[in-house]
Amino acid sequence: MKTCHRFTTIKSGFEQDIRFLRGHSERHQGSTSAKTSAKNAFSVKRNMALALNRHLDRCPECG
Repeated sequence: MKTCHRFTTIKSGFEQDIRFLRGHSERHQGSTSAKTSAKNAFSVKRNMALALNRHLDRCPECG
């Protein structure tokens, strides 16, 4: 599937946030903040999927 530049930009931004949250969770295993970061990483991943699907529905270049 061919995607536009905007799709790549959206995806890379979300992936950066997910990497940051997972990294924090791994570095501080067992702490409350690590558990919160792991939950937030899951939520961000779900939000990324929603945003990318919304983009694919609306973008004439990707569709």
